[in-house]
Amino acid sequence: MMSEVRLTHIGASGEAFMVDVGDKAETVRVATAEGFVRMAPETLALIREGNAKKGDVIGTARLAGIMAAKQTANLIPLCHPLMLTKVSVDITQDDTLPGLRITATAKLTGRTGVEMEALTAVSVAALTIYDMAKAADKAMEIGGIRLVEKTGGKSGDYRLPEALR
Repeated sequence: MMSEVRLTHIGASGEAFMVDVGDKAETVRVATAEGFVRMAPETLALIREGNAKKGDVIGTARLAGIMAAKQTANLIPLCHPLMLTKVSVDITQDDTLPGLRITATAKLTGRTGVEMEALTAVSVAALTIYDMAKAADKAMEIGGIRLVEKTGGKSGDYRLPEALR
């Protein structure tokens, strides 16, 4: 029988609250998330060739993702403000989509995880790609945003099963 799962940010009466992490041990915590932006092959070619109207789509999206990770607590109401020690955003072309794949990793030594920071980085990078290329392709699709892996903390490590990749 599966143990009862409860949401950590919801009280007994259903009220939302910020979890107290003050008594938790500081550990190194790393999280990686992924997502994609599917687009017309012609749009991908514009981005690859650097001919998008608004400029360097991939470089701008990478910076937007990094900046977003640092602002997660301002965007998601119950997230703790964190002192991130690393955020990386990698954007690669995938002709089979066709489109761009985004991977973000966030890291810190602290009392709470960085999953939301990695997910926020991917989400905002994807939105930035859409914004910068929408003049060429309004039908782009943002999708597949999910946690791939996390390490550290009381709940232990997690890795997305290969069967779900």
